[in-house]
Amino acid sequence: MTRHSPHRAPRRPAAPIRLLPDSLAFAMDTAAALIEGVIDGKALTEMQHIARIGDLPPPVRGAVLDLTYGSLRAYGRGDTILLRFLSKPLPTRLRAILLVALHRLAARPDTAHTVVDQAVTAIGAHAPGLKAVANGVLRNVLRQGPALDATLDSQVQSRYCHPDWWVEKLRRAHPDDWAEILAAGNQHPPMALRANLRRTTLAQAADALTQAGLTHRRLDNGAFLLDTPVPVDRIPGFFDGHFSVQDAGAQWAARWLAPQPGERVLDACAAPGGKSAHLLETADIDLTALELDPARARRIDDTLGRLGLQARVLVGDSRRPDSWWDGTPFDRILADVPCSASGVARRHPDIKWLRREADIAGFATQQTAILNALWRTLAPGGTMLYVTCSVFDDENSEQISRFCARHSDAKRVAIQGRLEHKLLPNAEHDGFYYALLEKAG
Repeated sequence: MTRHSPHRAPRRPAAPIRLLPDSLAFAMDTAAALIEGVIDGKALTEMQHIARIGDLPPPVRGAVLDLTYGSLRAYGRGDTILLRFLSKPLPTRLRAILLVALHRLAARPDTAHTVVDQAVTAIGAHAPGLKAVANGVLRNVLRQGPALDATLDSQVQSRYCHPDWWVEKLRRAHPDDWAEILAAGNQHPPMALRANLRRTTLAQAADALTQAGLTHRRLDNGAFLLDTPVPVDRIPGFFDGHFSVQDAGAQWAARWLAPQPGERVLDACAAPGGKSAHLLETADIDLTALELDPARARRIDDTLGRLGLQARVLVGDSRRPDSWWDGTPFDRILADVPCSASGVARRHPDIKWLRREADIAGFATQQTAILNALWRTLAPGGTMLYVTCSVFDDENSEQISRFCARHSDAKRVAIQGRLEHKLLPNAEHDGFYYALLEKAG
């Protein structure tokens, strides 16, 4: 062993470096900060607020969010790789940087040299002594290539990038479609628009999109599906209330509830207000928009204000009508209830890793309480549209079957010839469930 000269000063550890704000290393590190929060149990939307992502310049913000969402969609694969190549755990932030780098290597293999260099730089900003570890892990991954892919594909979580329990639950609920649902959950979501027919027509809206260079096609429910997602400031007339961004699957709600002029309508879990707005665009109705969270209720006001619409916005718990209901029955109720959000996992990839299987039963219990309470407020002969953005039967078919068994005055009404609609996530829309109930007169 070589001994140091007693006259030579000991080498000081390298000082952490400062990342340039327009560098890939900065974007990777910032994305890793968001992912670190998710790993620690926080929702991604909460982390974006904490990290003030909205204050970043638009190009940097876009890069950060692209890396964050992509890395969380692929978390199951990246996490399995790190378990394989790391001999001992890293601090969560450094592990998250490597997760971002693994996603970037898979998405942009042609830039492998740059990705490794910038990931090592980002690691060095926190722990210069671990740069060699990061470099070694990433280069090992690149060297193993197809052999590593084959190993990863042999394990459920790393193959499908969903938790094992989630995959098994989907297998049971959708034996013919489960693999396609999982694949869709790992893709970028589509972007659909809804034209505000109070301020424009479908033909005018289509012309405006074409003139703005936004190629699109119109779906059966009137939704405009863009070929490529764009920022809202690219949408002509958006800030004047001509368009709203709303998933095409969600745009069936107003059509299938079908409110008529003069009717008293309740949107029971209304924030952020997209479906409330669509109902008001559909007919001249007396609408009450109910929301439990005061901050989210303010978003309803913002949504309606931009579109030039008005409703009675109330803060209250849909499970406790006595605290907000005036006793006058509603002709129609939209019950877009809280759920697992398993049908929109590609928009909220953190939920795949934050949810636990036991949570599904909790959501089902909450939904049961909401349905039972709201049914009291529905007029005889009135209709209630039950909606979730879940693909799990506990929250959908089974929930409605249990409800009808409890309420003899509830009758299921066919929508376009079917007693329920299970919209599975695909290239056009997210995953939704719809069932229409009528109260006996």
